[in-house]
Amino acid sequence: MAKLKLVTIPVTPFQQNCALLWAEDTRRGAVIDPGGEAARILAAVHSHGVTVESILLTHGHLDHAGGAEELRRLLAAAGQAAPIVGPDPRDRFLLDAIANQARGYGIPGLDNATPDRWLAEGEQVTVGGIAFDVLHCPGHTPGHVVFVAPTLRLAVLGDVLFRGSIGRTDFPYGDQEALLHAIAAKVLPLGDDVRFLCGHGPASTIGEERRSNPFLAGLRAGTGTAGGV
Repeated sequence: MAKLKLVTIPVTPFQQNCALLWAEDTRRGAVIDPGGEAARILAAVHSHGVTVESILLTHGHLDHAGGAEELRRLLAAAGQAAPIVGPDPRDRFLLDAIANQARGYGIPGLDNATPDRWLAEGEQVTVGGIAFDVLHCPGHTPGHVVFVAPTLRLAVLGDVLFRGSIGRTDFPYGDQEALLHAIAAKVLPLGDDVRFLCGHGPASTIGEERRSNPFLAGLRAGTGTAGGV
């Protein structure tokens, strides 16, 4: 079975964890959540000798998707055709508002993103020959998806779950109940040994968060119910 290498590239003032993943044997892979600083991401791609086959998005917030279009253009100029894949189409309104929001934050170089392929629960994406399951986990945004590689015991969770916290839900479209339901019903059942990369901050494991994350107190894996939260 192919082994994947992973490098995180924190980008923009939001310090969002853009991820570069590739297969050790073929050096083919993907960029997940290029939130900005596309030239820096491209430099990492070249430094590791990776051929990028896709740009994957977990959700439509500017700090996760704002650099996707520029990165696609830069990769194309370097001879690499990398379609933008994801998230769920319920985040279209966020992708369409990136440039305007970026001006409000004073962050240059972020563009609206138009996926070549939207994603839905039950589909798969492939990174370096490894299949990742797509799970729809709304609450932080309506169309948030996560990527799970069962064979590697690895997940990329975006802004669903963090070390010691969960994604923000204080947006007009946020829904904490939906987010906790998604974590209980879809994330916790992945297994305590699953390592995950989150959108901001250090990585963790499902087991560590189930034991110590105060937002998960009382959540029962697989049931979508909670107590004491």
